[in-house]
Parts: sequence; structure tokens; C-alpha cells
Amino acid sequence: MFSSRMNQSSLLYGPLDELQELAFIERPIRRSLKTAEEIDQLTVDEDLNDIERAVYLLSVGQEVQRASVISNLPSLVRQNPAETFRRVVPKVREVLNGSGAEIQLAAAASFLTILQDDIILIHTHTYSILKTVLLHLNHRDTVVSNAWLETLLSAIGALPKETIKQEVLNPLLYQSQLSHSLQARLASCRILGKVSCKFDSHIVKKELLPLAQSLCQDVEFEVRACMCHQLENIARATGVELLPHLLELAADEESSVRLAAFDTIINLMEMMNSDDRLHVVVPLVMSVCDESSQMEEAIVASLSYQFGKLCSGLAGETKAHLLERFKALCVAGLQTEGNQTDDNNDTTLIRCNCCYNFPAMVVFADPTHFLPQLYPSFSSLCCDPEVSVRRSAAFRHIFLLFSVPYQFPELLSALLLAEQKVGCSLRWRLHEKLLQRYSSLARLLPGDLLHQNFSPRIFTILTTNKVLPVQKEAARTFCTFLRYNRKQEQRQEMMERLLQGLAQGRSYWNRLRFLDVCEMATDIFSRKYFNKHFLIPALELVHDPVANVRYKLCQLLPRFRSSLRLPADKQLLQQLDFCVQKLLCKEKDKDVVATIRKVTSTLPETSPDPLSGNSFQKRQERDLLDQKKEKEETLLLEMVSLNLTVFL
Repeated sequence: MFSSRMNQSSLLYGPLDELQELAFIERPIRRSLKTAEEIDQLTVDEDLNDIERAVYLLSVGQEVQRASVISNLPSLVRQNPAETFRRVVPKVREVLNGSGAEIQLAAAASFLTILQDDIILIHTHTYSILKTVLLHLNHRDTVVSNAWLETLLSAIGALPKETIKQEVLNPLLYQSQLSHSLQARLASCRILGKVSCKFDSHIVKKELLPLAQSLCQDVEFEVRACMCHQLENIARATGVELLPHLLELAADEESSVRLAAFDTIINLMEMMNSDDRLHVVVPLVMSVCDESSQMEEAIVASLSYQFGKLCSGLAGETKAHLLERFKALCVAGLQTEGNQTDDNNDTTLIRCNCCYNFPAMVVFADPTHFLPQLYPSFSSLCCDPEVSVRRSAAFRHIFLLFSVPYQFPELLSALLLAEQKVGCSLRWRLHEKLLQRYSSLARLLPGDLLHQNFSPRIFTILTTNKVLPVQKEAARTFCTFLRYNRKQEQRQEMMERLLQGLAQGRSYWNRLRFLDVCEMATDIFSRKYFNKHFLIPALELVHDPVANVRYKLCQLLPRFRSSLRLPADKQLLQQLDFCVQKLLCKEKDKDVVATIRKVTSTLPETSPDPLSGNSFQKRQERDLLDQKKEKEETLLLEMVSLNLTVFL
């Protein structure tokens, strides 16, 4: 009987070991908690300033604290460059000696950011970074070594020639020898390509060219391919003397070397005279096309991308041969029956590249010969079984329409008709994506055309469409049209339409849409423009009789608060505070009351003057972006004023 009870118990509760496992899982685990001693080690005196705190943590802090300080090094340089390089950077050098990969990568990334952002202005600091970079360039970890290499390449652009010659070129001559590692020789190739842009042709020919030729003959194909990519920069300093070496590399036994040589030759075509192009480059291209079945398709893909550049300026029999080669590339990988593909990504890329080059090939063949020469190829690309090819063909077709003035109205009517068809269907996601693409028209079409043809339609969608994502995308598109409109009177008309049709609309649904527009406007416009045109009408909705509108307003208050700049916007801040107080004191709807209380607790965090370092950095980035937006808005209006002045 006892055993039967045990069996029943096992059936009800499971085996005993499983119960023990559950008990272990539920038991509180205290091993992850910090002891008082560990907490003391992680605690830093609050009275220390940023520089002193960084020095302290680098001296006695744990590895995670050191990595954090090193990652924050660009911010310290922005705040106090002199003290940072005098006190913090030497400590960073000490920490890097014998440190792990995480700290090494953090240091390389921080120094790279400092160099790329032009934070430092004197060569002494750049030289200080250079000494640190060269010390760790040959790190045994390939990832770390590549990170330091990127920092070095960025530093070369900011250093004087003498420093580069003494500190970079002399070690370069040594580590490019075969006795050194593959990683060191690959780094030498990239450094050679970078420094060649800094010196005149005499120094490049005398000191850099022999070293480059030696690396082109390296026993490892990775080194030959890497050096081949850098020969373009060297050739721009020395001329086309390297062309024989490139032709030799174009016949290399390794496909990656041949591809690098081919790309470099095509990129240097602009430096070649007509004889070199006709007797050197064109035969090379013909051989690639003729032997494409035996050679790697990556080379043919590169050829298809460069084809338009290759054909420029050629004529006669060569022109006819190249047109035939281009037609063959347009159907690469397609089977004759049913227009099926061979499921090869390289051949699909080749046909996409043909679409990319199609406008140039139309000019090359002469537009009057388009129908007999290129229309069959264009028709094949438009009917390609791959979506990416058809999309590329459609884009190039639109480009051709833009270049023909009398077909421009046809394009506009097609765009409007497409929106109407999608709007009448149930495919609201497609409608949303189409409106998202329409916003790019603000930078392509004249403001008058947008104002007359597209803006009224977008506003109609905004006020009548019942699908919320479509409405929000229409709001974003309308705001984009408003921002890039260069005529003040048209801007004013669009703003009046928003205020009268939405903010002061009889339907609460339209007033909600105005708040959606305000939410989009905070991202699209500068804070100055938003505060001048949108903020007051939005805050006036605090008196709205519908609770849903007030509820939406409460959610946007932190966003509105962050758009204020003190002390210039002090009056607007008072109006926003009045709005908050009114909602706190007189609101009766429980959902609105709960939301405003929650929002009020977060408003100090979104105030214009946060004190934390992280918030300071984010606010600084946000301010720079806002300054850029404000400058663009002013420039757009000034361009119109300048045009009117010239016209008068």
C-alpha cells in the first residue's frame, strides 16, 4: 500500500528530483549581490570633477570602470582637451599595457572618434595619439590590430608630412618585408595607399613606389590583392606608370587579385589617354566578356557596374562591339525558355548593374537609335523574373523621364493615379509605404508643383482616411512638403490649412490628427520653427471638450517641453506650465488625470537643463542637429529671396 501511495504521489507531483530542481530554482540566489567591500571599491567621491574622476578610475578602478572611462574619452576631450591630454591620456596608455581586447577596442574606437570629429586642433595631441596607436598596431589579436589600423589611417590625414615620414614610413619599410607576419604586410599596403595622398609625386616615386611594387609580388595573394586596391591612390600621384603592373596583376592566378586589378584599371580610365583606353582597356574588357563562362562572375559583375564609364568617348567599330557585350550582360543568367533564372545572385547583380548603366548606354548609343539598339534589352530588364532587377529598371526609367521635359507631366499624373488606385483598395500597408516614398518628392520637384498637385491630396488623406498608420504617414509627408517649400506665402497657406482644418476643426478626430502632425513636426522642423507655428495652437487644446484630445495632449507634453530653449522661450515655458497646472487642478477624466500625473513626474527629467553627463552629451548632439535644421530652413527662404532679387 505504501508503494502504491508513492506511485500516486509521483503521478501527481512528478519525480522527487524534479521537485528538488524546482526548489533550487525558487531559492533566492545571493551570489550575484555585491558585498559591502565590493560596493566601496565601486564608489567614487562625488566631489571629484570629470577629469579627476577619470584619473582615479583609471588608476584604481575595476576593468569595467576603466573601459567606461576610455569609451567616454571623446566627451572629456570636447569639454577640456588640454587637461584630458595632460592627465587622462597618459593614464590610458598605462592601462593599455597588458590590457584585454575589450579595453583595446574601446581605446581604438575613442581615439578614432576624436580624430574623425575634428575635436582636437593642435598637432601635439594628434602626435600623442599616434605614439599610442603605433605601440599597439601589431597586436596579436587580428580584430584589435585592425581597429588600431583604422585609427592610424585617420590620424595620417591630420598629421604633418614630416611626422608621417619619421614615425610611419620608416617602420613601414621594415614591417613590409616577407619575414614579417601576413597581418603586418596587409597593414603596410593600406598605410601605403593612405600616405601616398600626402606627398608629392617625386617622393611617392622615389620612396613609396618600389615598396608598392614589392608588395604586388608578395607570395600571399591576400597581400597582392590588398596592394592592388591601393595602387589607385599611388597612380594618382605618379601617373599611369603603374599600368603595366596592373595588367600583369589582371592575369594573376588568383581571382581576387584579378578582380582588384580590373577595378583599379577601370577607376583610372579618366587619367588615360585615348590610345591607352582603346588598345589596353578595351581588349581587356573584351577578353573578360569572351571568357566569362570560364572566369569568376564577380569580375563580370564589376564590369557590368563600370560599363557606362568604360564606354564614354568611344566610337566606331569598338562602339558596336561594346553595345553587343552590354546586350549580352542584360540577359546574363536568364534561360531562354520562359525567361527563367539560374538562381545565381551574381547574375542577378549583373542585370541590376545593367539597369544602373542604362541611361549612360542610351546616350552612348544615341537616343535616336534607342528602339532598334536597346529597346529589346530594356524590355527584358522590365520583365525580369527578379523583383530587384525590375525595381532598378523602373528607377532608371523614371530618371529618363526626368531628363525629357515633355514627359514630365505624364510622370506626375502617373504618380497621382497610383495613389488613387491604392487609396481605393484595402491594401493600407501599401498605401502607407507609397506616402512614405512621396515625401522624397519634396527634394526633387519644384515647390509650385508640389503645392498645386500633391499637397491638397495629402491633406485630403490626412482628414478623410480612416486608417491610423496611413493618416500618420500623410501627416509626416505633409510636414515634409511644408518644410521644403521655399515660398513664404505657400508655407503660410499650408499652415492656415492645418490650423483651420485640424486644430480648430469641428470633429474631435481632426483635432487628434493635429496633435499627430505636431508630433511629426518636432522631428522634422527646428525647435524655433515648431515653437513659433505649432506649440501655441497645440497647448490651446487643453480647453478641448473631448477627453481623448486632452489625453493625447498630455502624452506630448514632455516632447513639447524638450523643444524649449531657455531663456529665449521663457514665456512659452510659462504657458506650458499653465497648461499642466490646469490639467492637474481642473481635470475630471480619470485617464487624463492619471496620465498628467505620470507625465508631471517625468517632466524634470526632460527639462532643458539636465545635469548628468550622459544627458549633457545627448543634449549637445540634439542641439547640433537642431542648429543644422534651423540653418537649412533659413537658407531655403534666403534662396527664394535671392532669386527674386536677381529677377527684379
